[in-house]
Formats: sequence, C-alpha cells, structure tokens
Amino acid sequence: MRSVPVPIGASTVIIATIVSILWGGNVVSIRAGVDSVPPLWSAFWRMLTGVLVVAAWARWRGVRMTPTREELLPLLTLGGLFTVQIALLNSATAMTSPAYGVVILNSYPIFANLAGHFGRGFAVHEERITGIRALGLALALGGVAVLALGRPDAGLAPQPLLGNLLMVISSFLLGVRQVYTRWLVQRVDPARSIVWQMLLSVPLFLAVAIVSEPMLLKPLSTEAVCAILYQGVIVAGICFIVWAELLKKHAAGTLTMFSFIVPICGIALSSLMFNEALAPGLFTGTALVLAGVFVVMRMGQSA
Repeated sequence: MRSVPVPIGASTVIIATIVSILWGGNVVSIRAGVDSVPPLWSAFWRMLTGVLVVAAWARWRGVRMTPTREELLPLLTLGGLFTVQIALLNSATAMTSPAYGVVILNSYPIFANLAGHFGRGFAVHEERITGIRALGLALALGGVAVLALGRPDAGLAPQPLLGNLLMVISSFLLGVRQVYTRWLVQRVDPARSIVWQMLLSVPLFLAVAIVSEPMLLKPLSTEAVCAILYQGVIVAGICFIVWAELLKKHAAGTLTMFSFIVPICGIALSSLMFNEALAPGLFTGTALVLAGVFVVMRMGQSA
C-alpha cells in the first residue's frame, strides 16, 4: 500500500527545486542539439538512452516488465501518444525559441484539466471545471495565445508561428497523456508504464527518422552529444526516478507547485546560453499562464 504523505522538509524542497531546474533545461538542451542532430533522430537517441536508465531502475525495484494481455493495448496507446507528443516537441523546438517553447509546453496543466473535464471516462477523480477554475483556465489560455502569436528572437526562431503552434499541440497532448496515465496506473505498475511508453517510442522514432530525416554519417559535435545525454540520462532517466521516489512520500499537489520553477528556469537558461533577446510579450504571456495555472491548481487542491 502507498504510505500516507508526509510533510515536506528542507531536503525535499532542495531536491524538488533541483529537479525542476533540470527540467527547465530540457527544451533548451533540445534546441542546442537539433542544429547538429535532426529533431526525430534526437528523440530516438534520447529515448534509447533514457529507457536504459529507467529500465535498470525498474529492474532494481523488482518490477515485472512483461505486460499482461489486458495491459498490452493500453500500453500501446500510451506509447503512441507519447511518441507523437515528443516528436512534436522536438520538431517545434527547432522552429521557435526555447524561451517561448518551455513556457508553452509547461502550460499542459490547462489541457490536463480540460481533458479531465471532457474525457471523464478516462479521468480518475477529476473535478468539473466550474467557477473560479474556469476563470483561471481562461486566463492561462489567454497567455498561451499571447505566446503562440508572439515574435521570438529571429536568430533562434526560423519559423516561430508554426513552431509555437506545434508546441501548443505538444502541450495539449502532454496534458491528455497526464490524464490517461493517471487512469492507466490504476491498472498497471507506474514503472512498467513509463518503461513501455519509452520502449515503444524507440523503434517508431527510428523508422520515421530514417524516412523523413536521412542523415549522412558525420562526426557529432560535443554540444550535440552532451545535449542528448542530458535529455536521456538526466531528464528522461534520473529526474523521473527522483520524482517518482518523492511521490511515494509526498502529496502530488504539494510537489506540483515546484512546476512553476520550470518555465522560469527555461527562460533564464535560454537567455544565458543563447543570449536570447526576451520580448515584453514573452513576460506577459508567461505571467498570464502561471497566474491561470496557479488559480486552477489551488482551487483543485481546496476542492
């Protein structure tokens, strides 16, 4: 049985903050790597690396990796949803700036709430959107619209409108995936579900990358290798493991509050690494998204 959540202490605050900062660097690292490694090839190497780390952790925990016949179709669905979402994320990151991308991507709680409201057949203990929560969602969606129509630094965003649109769709799918995963883990061990969603994505990314992004064999830059290792080992591997361990001891709602660190750190890292010029519209859209998400999350916890 899952243990009763314990109060959050100083060590947990430090660990959760570090994990959130590392997550904030995910979109930035993707952008650093896609100039050398095309988006879908980057996703393939990231997932291949990440699944090895997570599978080793699951094996250490003694989790059975072979799915039952009843689990197979739900896991295939999760793997397909995961693959499309990550493919859109990587493709969008090559088109728009990391600062805009990280905020749009991390607006996914908006879409998770909408998916939970309208897809109640797959939603576990999801509340209906009423009153102040609807106002919070409207505020956050307004922020997403400001960001999607924004004009990022031209040097980092060769196709900003298309890139922002693809990032919105990726964020939407991430929100849907969160709701679907909450439903799935009532039936499948969480470690097995995450291993299989990554494992199923590896051959899909490889097949699509071979067809759509033919690559000549050439030396990889150190920057690209470091970016892929960061995404695979740190983000898809260690960050997931640490967060899963934190969720064993602390309430999900409490830990979710650390998600506000992610877009702020992403903006700061993008400005630092790429010397990105940060437009006023970026701050306006970010403020609206964070304010709206905060209202929705607070009302969800108090309901």
